[in-house]
Amino acid sequence: MDYKKQTVLVTGASAGIGSAFAQQLARRGADLVLVARRKDRLEKLASQLRTAHGVQVHVIAADLSQQGIGTRLTEEAEHIGVTVTSVINNAGFATYGPFHEEDPESLQQEIAVDVTAVVDISRAFIGQLRTRGDGFLVNVASMAAYTATPAMSVYGATKAFVLSFTEALWVESRDTGLRVMALSPGATRTEFFDVVGSEKAAGGSRMRTAEDVVTTALKALDRKATPASVIVGRSNRLTAFVTRHFMSRAFVAKIIARMVVPAT
Repeated sequence: MDYKKQTVLVTGASAGIGSAFAQQLARRGADLVLVARRKDRLEKLASQLRTAHGVQVHVIAADLSQQGIGTRLTEEAEHIGVTVTSVINNAGFATYGPFHEEDPESLQQEIAVDVTAVVDISRAFIGQLRTRGDGFLVNVASMAAYTATPAMSVYGATKAFVLSFTEALWVESRDTGLRVMALSPGATRTEFFDVVGSEKAAGGSRMRTAEDVVTTALKALDRKATPASVIVGRSNRLTAFVTRHFMSRAFVAKIIARMVVPAT
């Protein structure tokens, strides 16, 4: 992968894994289009990356829960004269608590950002990514994609969607030169848990850094044959293997509930 020939659009770039992607890609010479709601944080990060690495960094402030976000981003890219060659759909958030007590509007926004935006942005850009044939499409899923997730039932379901969706695109894109990959981090020390409102949602598992997650992703992209999906961390890979092959889904869901559901 020659990152110096890439212009990468990164969603959720103002913090956490998205910011770490931006920093490591800029270090490798990639130009960037950073997307998130918080323009001030994007502008600060963009300025730092331009100064440190001499790359072009553009900023688009956008709410990914809005309809037609893919069209808007393609229009914004055209307006600023940028041809996007790779995309990282990283933005996402979770709600936490019993489903019957969740706020319906928050659930709708969660599905809009975690599912609809991923599909819409992927569809908006994949044509030009396939035509160019030397870039990548990375959709960030989660370890939550591999099991039912009590107390975060919608989040787990959205990430299962992202995993399945991306693996299908990997097959469809095999002969185009476009590298497609689902990235599944486990618990990561970012603002995610501030939004969720409780580190109980991590289930007591070891938290990795955003930099660890991105390093794993870029190593996978640098392989001769990019895998359809990558799980971050040996213990997480082992957990996914064991729960998929040696336990029933119902039994695993009960285990997850003991780990993440608050005691009553």
